[in-house]
Amino acid sequence: EVQLVESGGGLVQSGGSLRLSCAASGFSFSWFAMSWVRQAPGKGLEWVSGITGGGGATDYADSVKERFTISRDNAKNTLYLQMSSLKPEDTAVYYCAKGTTPSNYRFYNSRGQGTQVTVSS
Repeated sequence: EVQLVESGGGLVQSGGSLRLSCAASGFSFSWFAMSWVRQAPGKGLEWVSGITGGGGATDYADSVKERFTISRDNAKNTLYLQMSSLKPEDTAVYYCAKGTTPSNYRFYNSRGQGTQVTVSS
């Protein structure tokens, strides 16, 4: 059974930083691309960032480019999202999501329960 457990969310002031983690189990973590997606209050899911299975390629939504960094530790089956220069519009529930192939991080078939990130102005 695929399990994805996010942690690291919280309340932070505008301009601050947070690092999210996602512990994965139940599948061959290094074989699959992974993503972070988020859902702001009253809005739909937004893809934030993705990384290939081997970690060699990453991609970001324009809204977070140059502020967020995605990474993974395949030895620890863990996905990370380092968030810097946070803005109030980054307030959302953040989910990690399992891709469908080693390279496709735009589509996913499982996601975790999410972790709340709140950025105060």
